[in-house]
Amino acid sequence: MTLVVGHRGASTGVRQNTAEAFRLARRLGADWVELDVRRTVDHVLVAHHDAHLPDGRLIAETPLDELPGWVPSLAEAFEACEGMGVLVEIKNDPGEPGYDGDNTIATAVAGLVSAYRPYDEVMISSFNTTTVDRIREVDDRLATALLMFDPVRVLQGPERAAASGHVAIQPYYATVDAALLRRARQASVAVWVWTVNEAAAVTELVRLGVDAVITDDCPTVRAIVEQVAAEGGSQ
Repeated sequence: MTLVVGHRGASTGVRQNTAEAFRLARRLGADWVELDVRRTVDHVLVAHHDAHLPDGRLIAETPLDELPGWVPSLAEAFEACEGMGVLVEIKNDPGEPGYDGDNTIATAVAGLVSAYRPYDEVMISSFNTTTVDRIREVDDRLATALLMFDPVRVLQGPERAAASGHVAIQPYYATVDAALLRRARQASVAVWVWTVNEAAAVTELVRLGVDAVITDDCPTVRAIVEQVAAEGGSQ
C-alpha cells in the first residue's frame, strides 16, 4: 500500500518543520514525515527549510541557543516523529549561503540518524547527489534516495539510483508516468513522489503504484490510499 508522507509534518494550521507539525501529521494519518535539515554555526543539525530565518538571519551563521524556540534540533524532531518513519532531506544547494562543499553535513546526519532511528524507519535524500552519495560512503546500511525535479534527470533516475545503491528516487509528481514506474520496478528502485495535494493527481499516482506520496494534505491522501486498496489496489 502507498505510504502517506507528511510534507514538513502537517502543513495546515501549524508552522512546518516543528515538533508540533510532526506530531499532528501522525494524528492526520501520516505513515512517515518528511523534514528538512540544515546546520547551525555551532554545528547542530536542525529542522528548517529555508537558509534564512524569518527575521533574515542565516541558520548557518546562528548558534542553536539563538534560534527561535520553534526550530527543533534533528534529535528533537526524531523524538516528535515517534511511531512514524522519517524522510530526511539534507539542504545543501551550491547556490545557497552555508553550502558545505566537503559534505561534512552528510557525515553528521548519518551519524545522528543511525544513533536515533532504526534503519528501516529512515531514508535520507538531497537534491545534491554528491551529498546523498556521501551518506552511502559513511554508512551503507542507511536507505538513501535521489531527489529530483528536472524531467531529464527523472528519466535517468531509476538506473542512476540502482547503480549507486540508492533504494528510491523522489521525482516531482508531474514527471511520473506508468513507463517510469515500470523502469523503476525493473531496477528494484522505489518511487516516492513530491509534493502532491490534488485529489485527482493523488488518485492517479496511487493507482499507478507509487510507493509513497509526499503531501501537505495527509487526510485526503490517506482516504484515497484506502479507497484504492479497497477497490483492488494499484496497477
